[in-house]
Amino acid sequence: MRSDEIIAFLATFPGTRLIEANGDVFAVHDPDLDYERRPRQGWATLVHSDVNDAFSDLDRPGVFRLNIGLSAARFRELFGESAGHDPAALDVLFPHPVYASSRWVSVLNPDTTWPLVRELLVTAHGFASSRSSKTRGRTAPTVVPDATGAGEEDGDG
Repeated sequence: MRSDEIIAFLATFPGTRLIEANGDVFAVHDPDLDYERRPRQGWATLVHSDVNDAFSDLDRPGVFRLNIGLSAARFRELFGESAGHDPAALDVLFPHPVYASSRWVSVLNPDTTWPLVRELLVTAHGFASSRSSKTRGRTAPTVVPDATGAGEEDGDG
């Protein structure tokens, strides 16, 4: 898969906003279109350079890294406690070289790994969507009108 094809695929997920910065693309679950007011972590990123880290040697021509945020359970299913992955190998799924402890996985230039990567993107979007729903419930209290119509907060606040 080419990076532009992956970006187009990321754009198909409901509630996803693609944010471009420094040549990289961040897929953020933003169904309320309030990212500027309430920034949050993306659920997938596609990076093209070594600006943030040099582990994958992304300055090689045509090389990019797709990073995917997973639930703890799905991350454990894939990697358990294993170590020793080559973060510069093409088309191999590996724990993110910096954010593995946050359950991010990566792949450089997915090709034969695309069916698994596609499934992981679907899973990651679902995970981000459910986290977003829970967060919205906590951070946006419901206003319940009182007898005067003025309203008072109700909910987690």
